[in-house]
Amino acid sequence: MPVRILRMNEPSVIDLFSGVGGLSLGAARAGFRVVGSVELDPIASASHAFNFPGTTHLRDDVGTLSGTRLLELCGVKPGTLGGLIGGPPCQGFSLIGKCDGDDPRNLLFGQFFRLVAETLPAFFVAENVLGILSESNAPVIEAALSSLPARYRVLKPIKVKASEYGAPTTRTRVFFVGFDPSRVNELTKESFAPDPKIEQIRVKQALFGLPDVSAEWQREEQSWRTVKALGDGAFADRVRGHIPTGVGDPDSLKRAAKRKISGFLGTRHSAATVSRFEMLAPGEVDSVYRSPRLDPKGFCPTLRAGTNTDKGSFQAVRPIHPKKPRVISPREAARLQGFPDWFVFHHTKWHAFRQIGNSVSPIVAERLLRKICESMEAG
Repeated sequence: MPVRILRMNEPSVIDLFSGVGGLSLGAARAGFRVVGSVELDPIASASHAFNFPGTTHLRDDVGTLSGTRLLELCGVKPGTLGGLIGGPPCQGFSLIGKCDGDDPRNLLFGQFFRLVAETLPAFFVAENVLGILSESNAPVIEAALSSLPARYRVLKPIKVKASEYGAPTTRTRVFFVGFDPSRVNELTKESFAPDPKIEQIRVKQALFGLPDVSAEWQREEQSWRTVKALGDGAFADRVRGHIPTGVGDPDSLKRAAKRKISGFLGTRHSAATVSRFEMLAPGEVDSVYRSPRLDPKGFCPTLRAGTNTDKGSFQAVRPIHPKKPRVISPREAARLQGFPDWFVFHHTKWHAFRQIGNSVSPIVAERLLRKICESMEAG
């Protein structure tokens, strides 16, 4: 059976812009109790609720939510919130996209810090893309941080490359961390530096034991398949278990205990596409799809999410399997992002890839948030 984590008196956190729950899972594994999730997208919110049945789920616009109301709905007494965490929408800051300084979603970065000021947690962690650190976005950051009460000590932005923290992807993001010194012991930017002893996980290790995916597996019931045992080590432990109290769908956990997991949805390719894929060397990019072939000895590049319905519903580029002439399945993407096998995503490829691509790797989130939890426990 997968091993559950049992703790008492866990400090509470609320996850804003939670998506499917990469940050939430990392927080729960690090020693926090995820009491609330705020996510406006109904599909993402429903998937978060499926995986976090012990959490209060709010389908609210963060920009219209007051701190008092947020605490009330999540059952948290004023002055007792452990942490406010979240990844405000980053499309307007992305260097890959249009990097639109006038994108209205950019304003949500400031709304996160407004709610920090109104809920007064012991700490906060906000995640975003590297593009937010460009000079043109300096006024956005300055305005957001200026809303914080003087009690908070704010660290310089922390750049995190996921592969250096034990996840099999080079995904690199920025974390804004602040804390109240009266409730959290001293933290510095160096507190969150990667441990050089962390094992770096490559694509081949991450995908070990997964079945080949048939193009004919198109329905949800077909996507449940048996996997082989992954082995030992921190990554394998996170893939198969390490389940916090109040997290995980009971039925999915029972299936996972028998190594039966979901997400093996296939993609139908034309004969010409298959022929092109077969000719690609590791790391080479397909001339038509613009998809890279994964290098089994390397790391997965950043998985992209594609766009929502309001932005045209464009499908993200999906990497090509390191050995097979096809793009990867949602479950393979989840492994490469550092999600456990028992974690369930939406039953369609489009939504599942959006959920995975929009997520913080739970492995990264756990390592960062554990540093904060340990600092609180040491007080």
